Amino acid sequence: MNTIPFEPDDTIIIDHNGPLLRITLNRPRAINSLNLEMIRKLSRTLDEAEESPSVQAVLLQGAGMRGFCAGGDIKTLTLNLKNQDDGRALTFFAEEYDLDLRLHRFPKVVVVLADGVTMGGGLGIAAGADLIVATEQTRMAMPETRIGFFPDVGATGWMFNRCPAGYPEFLGLTGYEMVGAECVRLGFATHLITRKRLPDVVTCLTLHAGKLPREKPAAVAQLRKVLTSFAEKQIPANPEMDKWVRTYFQGGKSLSEILGELSLCSLQHNLCKGVFTRLAERSPTALALTLKLLRHNEGRSLEEVFRSDLQAARFIINHPDYPEGVRARLIDRDDQPHWQPGTIAEVGTLALDL
Repeated sequence: MNTIPFEPDDTIIIDHNGPLLRITLNRPRAINSLNLEMIRKLSRTLDEAEESPSVQAVLLQGAGMRGFCAGGDIKTLTLNLKNQDDGRALTFFAEEYDLDLRLHRFPKVVVVLADGVTMGGGLGIAAGADLIVATEQTRMAMPETRIGFFPDVGATGWMFNRCPAGYPEFLGLTGYEMVGAECVRLGFATHLITRKRLPDVVTCLTLHAGKLPREKPAAVAQLRKVLTSFAEKQIPANPEMDKWVRTYFQGGKSLSEILGELSLCSLQHNLCKGVFTRLAERSPTALALTLKLLRHNEGRSLEEVFRSDLQAARFIINHPDYPEGVRARLIDRDDQPHWQPGTIAEVGTLALDL
């Protein structure tokens, strides 16, 4: 085994074990949240993996028991903005989106073990993988509108290719949390494997990586079969929720239209009531931006989607709701954000050209 040396506090651990390159995000106390240095290390590692003839597959995982990756290092980004250094914040987003797109287009098989919390930037990495393993402990969500941001990392584009109808709008706007099998059911993971079996999965992937075909589609199909041998075979359906989401969220063109339909909701009354509560605590501007992106990005190429994400990030980090949301939810934790404006009706047309 050829293990590249690293310091104990290194934020990225690289283990080049024959044909399988293992990358571990190593900030367990922060649930492996991404900072700019980590993103750059990941990009350099992918460069080396792509060029190396000995690497046949890449495996990404997170250190610790809490999660694969909780997203970007929001507190550091907010500190940059407080110091009037929005340039560094935008550099973070630009390089993060480049990394995410790189994973979507990577010429070798990428597997992600999305055990535990996998949200925001963590979903950005996972979504670019060919095979995504969820466990019974996996929690996936895009909660960004709750802190005055928006579901970025290309989600307002790629969700339309993966999720049942209406779920891109529902998940992006409400931040609904998927747990375990639901991550597979809604298209965010390819396999559900119990956490206790993950060490055996890694061993098996290591053994098979050296036997993979050179053509990526065939290599993905072979590793898919390997993972399927460990996976839960029955993923529970939820046709009632699917119908409700499809009825009230698919193709929604305005927040007032969606809320108006929900106010007349006769299906799944408990879901209708809950969604009003969720939307009411979120930044009205961030919600309007999210829906604008969903309508703009549906059907577009990932390259176009990530370009619009960067435009949207530039807009929202200079809006008062983003630092206020971070203050209320993550720093002071008083859960009393003062949004500007305070209601959806007051938002109007966003001055943003995507």
